[in-house]
Amino acid sequence: MAEDNKDQKTEEPSSKRITDAQEKGNFANSREITSTFILLGSITIFLFAGQELTLKMIFAWHEILSQAGSTQLSIEESYNIFKWTLDRMFQILAPILLSIMLAGIIANLFQTQGFKFSVKPLAPKWSKLNPLKGFGRMFSKNSAAELFKSIFKITVISLVAYFSIMGHLEDIPPMMGYSVGQILVFLGEVSIEIMIKVLLTLILLAALDFSFQKYTYIENLRMTKQEVKDERKEMDGNPQIKQRIRSAQYEMARKRMMAAVPHADVVITNPTHISVAIKYDAEGASAPIVVAKGQDEMAARIRELAKKSDVPLVEDKPLARVLYKTVEIGQIIPSSLYKAVAEILAYVYRLKNRV
Repeated sequence: MAEDNKDQKTEEPSSKRITDAQEKGNFANSREITSTFILLGSITIFLFAGQELTLKMIFAWHEILSQAGSTQLSIEESYNIFKWTLDRMFQILAPILLSIMLAGIIANLFQTQGFKFSVKPLAPKWSKLNPLKGFGRMFSKNSAAELFKSIFKITVISLVAYFSIMGHLEDIPPMMGYSVGQILVFLGEVSIEIMIKVLLTLILLAALDFSFQKYTYIENLRMTKQEVKDERKEMDGNPQIKQRIRSAQYEMARKRMMAAVPHADVVITNPTHISVAIKYDAEGASAPIVVAKGQDEMAARIRELAKKSDVPLVEDKPLARVLYKTVEIGQIIPSSLYKAVAEILAYVYRLKNRV
């Protein structure tokens, strides 16, 4: 029955279905992305602060060993040593743990495309305590796929590390005359080389895995034709969903409008309450077009963006009011306003030619 239902899910998931899934904490998630970001964070802290952290560790050991035979271990002294040790451990481990934590957060933000939080996955589900279902999950297709991916990843990484080490075998005999410091430097350089190669390999594997997880995620959210019809009926009758759609449409239109302001020829102002951006393309349109308009706060934002983009501002109160009230965004101006707008455009073009 489940297989038959899956065959009927031929439709792409709607934005509402994806949003509902995300509100339940269901996202396309790749563990490989997270582990790659964590490794990247670890390598970054190692490259930029590894030497300093190593020196702190050496100094800490030197301090401990130098006082090992001379310190009288009273209760107070033991407490001081314990406190001192915790302080040194914190100084050494805090940057590493912080970088790992930040890398994990960034990895999840990358996969969810922003900060999205849901408490629903935290709610207790008694079905998860069912040992039979848990046993079934252990031997499911997903578990088998994860096991195969883990084995494949370990194999690939092992081969990368193996060939990296083999490439330095010829460097080992000359090291017989090296000092301990030179050997440590050599081992550090080889370790960094191996880590970078492993990281590049993991990035490739993570990209492939994330693409697969995204594909699987969309496949699992596919809908039957009946589900599409039912959802459409629900959306048509739901005022909240209608409002959400209108808000989304308004936001998209606003972004398109603001993106057109830097390409306008002139912004005609009221000067403070109304702003109307005009563009004239002699080859593409028969008359100037209103590409953006706004009132009050929106008018101020249009003026601010125009100033940043070096679009001229021209004050004409009557014309600004008429354009705002009678011409929609994307429409050409009416013939009755040709002369007034043409005079302003001619003035703007003369200014540009002088510059």
